[in-house]
Amino acid sequence: MYARRPSGILLHPTSLPGPGGIGDLGEAAYRFIDWLAAAKQRRWQIMPLGPTSYGDSPYASLSALAGNPLLISLDQLVHDGLLAATALDTPPAFPPDHVDFGAVIPWKMQLLQQAFTQFSTITEGESRVAFDLFCSAQRHWLETYALFAALKEAHGGTPWNQWDPAIAQRRASALHEWQMRLTDRVQFQQFLQWQFFKQWNDLKRYANGHDIQIIGDIPIFVAYDSADVWANPDLFYLDGDGNPTVVAGVPPDYFSQTGQRWGNPLYRWDELAARNYDWWVKRFRMMLTLVDLVRIDHFRGFAAYWEVPASEETALNGRWVPGPGAALFEAVREQLGDVPIIAEDLGLITTDVETLRVSLGYPGMAVLQFAWGGDAANIYLPHNHTRNLVLYTGTHDNDTTIGWWHGLDGPTRGHIQQYLGIHGEDIAWDLMRAALRSVADTAIIPMQDVLRLGREARMNLPGRPMGNRGWRLLPDQLTSEVAQQLGRLTSLYGRERLAVAEHRDMI
Repeated sequence: MYARRPSGILLHPTSLPGPGGIGDLGEAAYRFIDWLAAAKQRRWQIMPLGPTSYGDSPYASLSALAGNPLLISLDQLVHDGLLAATALDTPPAFPPDHVDFGAVIPWKMQLLQQAFTQFSTITEGESRVAFDLFCSAQRHWLETYALFAALKEAHGGTPWNQWDPAIAQRRASALHEWQMRLTDRVQFQQFLQWQFFKQWNDLKRYANGHDIQIIGDIPIFVAYDSADVWANPDLFYLDGDGNPTVVAGVPPDYFSQTGQRWGNPLYRWDELAARNYDWWVKRFRMMLTLVDLVRIDHFRGFAAYWEVPASEETALNGRWVPGPGAALFEAVREQLGDVPIIAEDLGLITTDVETLRVSLGYPGMAVLQFAWGGDAANIYLPHNHTRNLVLYTGTHDNDTTIGWWHGLDGPTRGHIQQYLGIHGEDIAWDLMRAALRSVADTAIIPMQDVLRLGREARMNLPGRPMGNRGWRLLPDQLTSEVAQQLGRLTSLYGRERLAVAEHRDMI
């Protein structure tokens, strides 16, 4: 699948530096791509790009198809004449090293509203034509999502099952009534999606022009409070009032002794199969407009998934239920061709999961932090790696390598030191070196490890409902010196990119 043996960096756009309290798709994103090119990297891995809600998790999005308005660059809106330059003169005193979502969201949304108000005065011209074309081309999902988002705003952010039953159940008369009542708010949501996709597509073209491909995430499950479930209740196990009867999770594992009760509604795979998996095909089709390679989060759920009764408070009392298996991916292949997929196959992986992945030809994942303290048969140890593999020092769900190292016991540290022939004073780069020299086709390094950051820079702690995914780069951390060091290591192990494209002009 990866004949060129690439390496890359794991960094979500919200972690980029810059003004405005949150990373966005503006100048810092282009400079990051320049940095990747200078460091001879050819992959940029991100988390899901969908609009977030309570908890700020991109894995619990309001839509599997929409983009996150918080990523829209306000500077680009100024450049496009939709915001006055003075509107950005006095932002709140946002912390530079993490996202304060509670402060960022209201400030940024009121500025996006100002941009929409300005755009609404434009009745003709290039931008109006572009907006109308976007709305027409994306009508198959955009109208439903925009109405859902407008309804959620009108109901004070409450979940859709707490709305009036008529609109919660999508009765035709209620849909018409609310569509008329919320016309302006629906158009605001359409405007936000137009701007997100416009800015993201420009950024992706720039990355591809620098020989850098983007790896994006498809979470296997969707959030209950989403346009996906509201508009497609027949595809999920819900009761007569629209509440889930069973929910997703995982049994006890490395991250949690009581398992993880994710709470996502579970699919009626029989209904999806009867429709030749059309909803999933549409999801993959949209994803392929946003990224170059698709990482499927929790791939094991397609072989079998952990079903938890909705009444349970933890994931302990669940059961394994068969998933759709290869049938889903065969339907995707028939309709979309060969989709470049990476299977996230971490955790409790049984023979049926491995058989499914191998039969489909998808590369799996390995994490070096999981390799130590056992015997030589551990599949994550470098001598057990195979070529069809994407290798990580750690993922967004792990501690940084330095934070992880400080939490290890003496025997485990000794195992690592003996195996790698190191002292451990520079453990982040020691593990990076092991990843880059592995036979694995692709190596991905979290940016925190490149920068030798500790536990304070951890992105996510699984099972913690709030306070995650806030870490940000500081403006002076992406130095040319670090790029050169990483580039030399990348070249040493045969992962060097082939060409350097021209840098983009300033916005």
